[in-house]
Amino acid sequence: MKKPNAAKAPIAKKEPHKTTIHNTTWTDDYFWMRLSDEQKEAESPDDQTKEVLAYLNAENDYRESIMSDTKELQEELYEEIISRIEQRLETPPVKKNGYEYRIKYEEEQDYPLYLRKKLEKRAEDEVMLNGPELAKDHAYFQIGGRAVSPDNKLLAYGVDTVSRRQYKIKIKSLKNGETFDYAIENTTGNAVWANDNQTLFYTKKDPQTLRSNQVFRHKLGDDPTNDQLVFTEEDETFICEVRKSKSGDYIFIDSYQTVSTESRFISADDPEGEWKVVIPRRRHHEYSVYHHDKYFYYLTNDQAQNFRLMRSPVEAFGDQDWEEIVPHRDEVYIEDVAFFDGYRVLEQRAKGLTQLHVTDLNKNETHVIDQNDPAYTVQLGQNPNFDTNLVRFVYTSLTTPLSIYDYNLETRERKLLKQTKVEDENFDPNNYTSERIMVEARDGVKVPVSLVYKNDAKPKKENPLLLYGYGSYGISIDPYFSPVRLSLLDRGFTFAIAHIRGGQEMGRAWYEDGKLLKKKNTFTDFIDAGEHLVKSDYTSPEHLYAQGGSAGGLLMGAVMNMRPDLWNGLIAGVPFVDVINTMLDESIPLTTGEFDEWGNPKDPEYFEYIRSYSPYDNIEKKDYPNLLITTGYWDSQVQYWEPAKWIAKLRDLRTNENHLMMYCDMEVGHGGASGRFQQYKEVAMEYAFLLDLEGYK
Repeated sequence: MKKPNAAKAPIAKKEPHKTTIHNTTWTDDYFWMRLSDEQKEAESPDDQTKEVLAYLNAENDYRESIMSDTKELQEELYEEIISRIEQRLETPPVKKNGYEYRIKYEEEQDYPLYLRKKLEKRAEDEVMLNGPELAKDHAYFQIGGRAVSPDNKLLAYGVDTVSRRQYKIKIKSLKNGETFDYAIENTTGNAVWANDNQTLFYTKKDPQTLRSNQVFRHKLGDDPTNDQLVFTEEDETFICEVRKSKSGDYIFIDSYQTVSTESRFISADDPEGEWKVVIPRRRHHEYSVYHHDKYFYYLTNDQAQNFRLMRSPVEAFGDQDWEEIVPHRDEVYIEDVAFFDGYRVLEQRAKGLTQLHVTDLNKNETHVIDQNDPAYTVQLGQNPNFDTNLVRFVYTSLTTPLSIYDYNLETRERKLLKQTKVEDENFDPNNYTSERIMVEARDGVKVPVSLVYKNDAKPKKENPLLLYGYGSYGISIDPYFSPVRLSLLDRGFTFAIAHIRGGQEMGRAWYEDGKLLKKKNTFTDFIDAGEHLVKSDYTSPEHLYAQGGSAGGLLMGAVMNMRPDLWNGLIAGVPFVDVINTMLDESIPLTTGEFDEWGNPKDPEYFEYIRSYSPYDNIEKKDYPNLLITTGYWDSQVQYWEPAKWIAKLRDLRTNENHLMMYCDMEVGHGGASGRFQQYKEVAMEYAFLLDLEGYK
């Protein structure tokens, strides 16, 4: 990367801000970088806002200057990436209530058309939503949930044009194409229709914390400011959402936090009915409710860490006399269930891999749908109907593009409906090899690692390797194919995923062992995976790179502090690195709902533990690897000031001259750029960062 004659690195001013808790006082020199939403949204910026904007823009200018000699490479990568993407993309139709629904991208369009047509001969497509037309005047545009009324005449849909995930719900007539002249503000973007085709339920967010905490009932045509509040989630550690059962018979409000759930329901035929609690909330009880035929089914962790399936008659709902249908299994974690005509399909995990487990309810026979790759992902697809013997599932692996199948539950035959096309005549999946290895962590636990590389670039000490990780919230990072990733693989990189504790790849215990007072297992697992790859000659520290985003950005900050010598470079996307300050501030979005993930630092034990790994609080005077940070000014989940403060403190204390760079997109939030292609400009920048460190020209 260009160093001589580059712009001078920004040096942020220091303005000491002291905080004291548990008889401990610390100074945050960069607390001044924090702006309120009111300051960010003001028409005329105040002096502090001007100063913060000047600093963020200086960081952007510095990164652009340092990476100026990669400009052509970035353009090459971007054009290469988008050239592989299927330009005219169309999803397989999903049939529901007399129509089939599809999403279609036209050539060179960032946003899709949402289509439907009647299930009858010579029926023509109806354009429900025209994404390119709706997005044309917005720097950021995202369509949220879409709900068609039971009589097929109306569409409710969410729109976000700010990138703060505060959606407006709009209602459109599918009969005449006109959109109602009002919108429902500050929602999650999802809506549910009652069966009268006149009543809509939706969830609002707290305007400051963005916690989804209220469910309203809206009568078609009424002023939304007069909508009826039907439920408020008072517990600040919970959020709530509203949904409709697959059967269409019931509407549920689900309240949940990290370790507890509570659902309540009404008949969809009686929108003004009394809401009934299914099972009252209790600490450490999580459950999901499904309706099929005469029963409510429950996926529950009651006396079952990896969950079991129970049921009770609708008229005797709850857990008083429920019946066990699928027992708990120590080696299998149940994630989801779908019901069909005479069949039940469980989405589950065994030995770290996802499976679809089929039960013939008439014959009481079971089987698992076979898959071939050593590391893969299979999930239930869209299955809106009961009266079918076809289950739709989605399959991908590190070498197999995303594939959508219909599987006949009776004959066990599968039909490929759609496989993502790689628009490159030279692409052949047989040119790539995937592996799955088990790495022994320092406490003896075996951690899965999935790898992929091109056959003519088999891993060795001299070859670069990018190790990806997340490890939080029980979110599993399963092996998946990426046509974008080919730009690294074809240039000699190995790509690897460390399935570290904090996810649920190996079952629920895998998650429990990577949160709260066991959070450091997440970081040491990742480090141990990196060390194993070096010791096994997959790469070397001079060619080992790491990447993670959001909570995975926390992972990057932690492992960079703990083992800075192990990596040549890291990419931290929207990184959650200022853990103590954020978790002490309950006005920040997400904070209260995450005490069961990280711990509440108002408790001295959690304070000391979080403070011992929080990346921002553990920067020291030492050599650090090359670092590229990406963030968004409008991010409501990890506020921009966390990475901004982080890089300022790193630059002040580090003792070497490796690159420290930050890219702050001034138009977007946590999810990055909207649109199908714009996001890849940032990916091209990240890849250029890695390739340039490898001396690629």
